[in-house]
Amino acid sequence: MNITPILELEGVTKSFSAEQVPAVADLSLSVPPGDILGLLGPSGCGKTTLLRLIAGFERPNLGKIQIGGQVVASESKWIPPEQRQLGMVFQDYALFPHLTVLENIGFGLQNIGKVEANQRITEAIALVGLKGLEKRYPYELSGGQQQRVALARALAPRPKLILLDEALSNLDRQVRDRLREEVRHILKSAGISAVFVTHDQQEALAISDLVAVMRQGHLEQWGTPESIYTKPASRFVASFVTQANFLAAKRLSADLWETEIGCFELPQNYVNGDTGELMIRQEDLILKADPEGKVRICDRQFLGREYRYCLQTSSGKELHALTDKETDLSIGTPVQLYLTRQQPQIFMEM
Repeated sequence: MNITPILELEGVTKSFSAEQVPAVADLSLSVPPGDILGLLGPSGCGKTTLLRLIAGFERPNLGKIQIGGQVVASESKWIPPEQRQLGMVFQDYALFPHLTVLENIGFGLQNIGKVEANQRITEAIALVGLKGLEKRYPYELSGGQQQRVALARALAPRPKLILLDEALSNLDRQVRDRLREEVRHILKSAGISAVFVTHDQQEALAISDLVAVMRQGHLEQWGTPESIYTKPASRFVASFVTQANFLAAKRLSADLWETEIGCFELPQNYVNGDTGELMIRQEDLILKADPEGKVRICDRQFLGREYRYCLQTSSGKELHALTDKETDLSIGTPVQLYLTRQQPQIFMEM
C-alpha cells in the first residue's frame, strides 16, 4: 500500500535574480506522515529559503511542492500560506506581549466555535506542559516556556505540518538540550509531522527521523540520522555532520592505503583512484602512550564524561580524539594511534 507523503518536493528551484546562484537548486525529497525532517546546513546554504518556499512566503521558479498530497506550488498553481494548513514556530517566538498564554495559543482559532477553540487550547496547553500558566504574559515566562507557548499556538489549529525555523537557537545549551527532547515528544504525541531548520548537527540528529544536509542550495544527502552519520555521501557531509579528522592517503596496493599515522586496509573496489582523504571520526581513535610515537598531545579538554584531545602529527597537522575519562594522558605525551573501526571511509575529492 502506497502511503502519501505529508511533504513532497520535486525539482524545487528558487533564484532571487538571474545573475545569482540559486538559493535552492533542483531539490527533491519526501517526508512520510508523522516524521520529523531536519534541514541541516551552514549559514547561507538555503535551508531557511526552502522553509519559506514550503510555507508559501516565497514562490519557486521551478518545481512542485505538495503537502498532504495537495499541490500547493508549481508553475501553474499557487496556494497562499494561510490556506496550506501549516503551523509555524519562529526563532524569536513571535508571541504577542499584550496577550496571555491562553490568548496567544488561541489567536489562530478565531474562525471556529468558542467551545471547540477552548477544547483545543486546553489540549495544547496540556500537551506542552503549561498547565497553571494560562494567565501569565510572555514577559513572566522563561525562554523555554515561551518556546512551548509558540509550539502550542502552532499545534492548536491541528495543522498538517509544522515548520520550525531555528526554533531553539536563542536558548542556552542546557535548556536547548532539554527542549529538543520535549519538542520531539510533543510532536510525536500529537502525531504531527514537522520540518525543523537548524545549523546544529547534534540537534538535527537528535530531534529528526530524517535529515537533509544542504550546501549552496543543493541537497548533499538525506536519510536517517544514523545513515547520515555513519555513511556520509560526500566530504562536505562527513566534515559538517561528523566533525571528523581527514588525512591525506595514498594507495600502496589494491586494498592498502598509507597515511602519515599508519596504513589502513579498505576493500579493493571501495574507490577508484590512488589518492584521497581518509575520514577518521574523533571517537574512533584510541590513544596509547608510546615514547616512540610520532603523534604528540598538544592540548586536552575535560568534558565530564570524556576527554577531547588535540593531537599534532609530525607534519604539524592537528587531529582530535574523544576518549573515555579513563584515558588520562598529559599534554606533551607522545602517542601511537589505533582505530576502533577496521574500515575507515575515504573520499577522493581533495
